[in-house]
Amino acid sequence: MLDYLSFKNQLKNLIESPENHSYLLAVSGGADSMVLASLFLNSGIKFQVAHINYKLRGEDSDLDQKVVQDFCEKNHIPFHLYEVSEKDNKPENSIQLWARELRYNFFKQIQQQEKLEFLVTAHHLNDQLETFIINLSKASGINGLSGIPPNDNNILRPLLQFSKEEIYEFAKKNSIEFREDLSNKKSDYLRNKIRNEIVPKLLETNDHFLENFGKSSSYLNQTKDFVQNQIKEIENRLSTFNKDHKILSKEKLNEESDFVKFEILKKYGFNQEEEISKIFKAENGSSFFSKEYQLIINRNELIFSKLKLSDILNEKPEEIILNINENHEIILPESLELKISTAESFEWLLDIEKISLPVKLRKKKEGDVFFPIGMKGKKKISKFLRDEKLSFFEKENTWLLCDAKDQILGILPYRQDGRFSAGKHTKKILKIKWTEKQQII
Repeated sequence: MLDYLSFKNQLKNLIESPENHSYLLAVSGGADSMVLASLFLNSGIKFQVAHINYKLRGEDSDLDQKVVQDFCEKNHIPFHLYEVSEKDNKPENSIQLWARELRYNFFKQIQQQEKLEFLVTAHHLNDQLETFIINLSKASGINGLSGIPPNDNNILRPLLQFSKEEIYEFAKKNSIEFREDLSNKKSDYLRNKIRNEIVPKLLETNDHFLENFGKSSSYLNQTKDFVQNQIKEIENRLSTFNKDHKILSKEKLNEESDFVKFEILKKYGFNQEEEISKIFKAENGSSFFSKEYQLIINRNELIFSKLKLSDILNEKPEEIILNINENHEIILPESLELKISTAESFEWLLDIEKISLPVKLRKKKEGDVFFPIGMKGKKKISKFLRDEKLSFFEKENTWLLCDAKDQILGILPYRQDGRFSAGKHTKKILKIKWTEKQQII
């Protein structure tokens, strides 16, 4: 039964000491959100209210706004309004997705502006059942079937354990004014169709159907939490870390069930069955990209690297022209990201007469060779890096120093090419310098 005490207890289950936090309530003017606002008000908890007027239902939209605004003015509650206009580019299709994105962007903006910790919505048990049915039709697994989380990314839903009927009874008993959205009676959207046609038939099958569903939903959430903890333990057991990357044992992960593989890889954005299958069949050196990660197959390893903005925008430079100062020096720029494995400073001396300016940095290519100083003859860049026992990502992030004719002058910072090094007969020297203070990484 919904009352002030049961609401307070539910809120305490979500966060410790609710009275010590700040809240933004999303209030539409409907029964559930107006009851939520009244519960907060009578619990003595300070909060602010945000309302979106989508201008989709003419005068009805304005009357919804008035109910919420009047409540806030009467009770001296800060009220934040967003009125949709032509600049919001309302689409002809996918109205619900557009509206959801718009309102959550607005809520986030108000939270940042007012320094409010939690967003609170009025989702209830009937919403939970509708979501369960929608996700059941999508084969969304245990995460989808466990439904709407009561506390997720600082979004609180303290009414999830209460039914729509309980909310209406509370509103009637406490004379809470609200507005009915008559558009919800139309079955033109999937959720409305489930709400108006499917849920009533399910409720007819059992007087305690919704109550029992609430218990089942709670069990599913506990199961989900247990499974996720197990998945995390498995992932940690198969993982090694370095400063920039996470590395999983490909062989050991492949021994796990398809479910475990999926649950681990989807954390990095690889959530398609066909793609996951390709990952385990891919050749050494193959790369896969999700929205935020690059996955590289390195022998028996899966190496995950979080993409930087420049990678995502395809703006990563493959060639950088270097400037020579008045002292015939090139001091490597601090903004350049070099994977240098040594903390020592170094200085290369080149014979300017043997090279063609300007000097540049570029990534290694297939078949690149150079003549390492202190060694006889030429050597493939790939073999040199392999002999140096560099990690996969150190190899991938290696830069070659070249001249305008693309002659390789050296591999930074590991070895110069002996053909272009300054000697006792050199008349004009070009210095390539790097110092530890520059923090090139």
